[in-house]
Amino acid sequence: MKHRSRYADAEAARAAVLLALPSIEQTLQRSGVSALKVLHLVVLDPAACPGSSEFKDALLYEHSVGDREQWDADYAAFARDKALLSWRHQMDSRKVVQLQPHRLSHEDTVLWGGVWLDGIVVAASGALPAWDETFSLLVAAHLRAIALERSIGTPIAWLRVEQE
Repeated sequence: MKHRSRYADAEAARAAVLLALPSIEQTLQRSGVSALKVLHLVVLDPAACPGSSEFKDALLYEHSVGDREQWDADYAAFARDKALLSWRHQMDSRKVVQLQPHRLSHEDTVLWGGVWLDGIVVAASGALPAWDETFSLLVAAHLRAIALERSIGTPIAWLRVEQE
């Protein structure tokens, strides 16, 4: 049985990314953030848990920023690997890689840029690690706010309007 979040579904994840995009796109244009000015974002379903869900079933939403033709690496795969690391360890990928490297397996990435915010996992790849983490946190915070608003019954019809 696949567990799906009641309030943080694919529509909410897409809305969270769209809310974060103006800041992400503007920041990607700054020198020293991303040489290629590209990014890939991965959002996982907060209701999917390691042990009871497969990672592929936890994938909720993905979005690329910039021209994928410019990619010099598979940033989507890197973002998924960072998301998997944060999901499995229930913490930011930076914390696992830099503070608890003894928990890394041979299959784990040593790249960081994914976050775990109150069970919400978002990972980014394409920028420098600190910026990948920043963009991930921005999307995760938006998703948490959307889920909180949905949970108390606040109408969010504006999300559908902005997505169209």
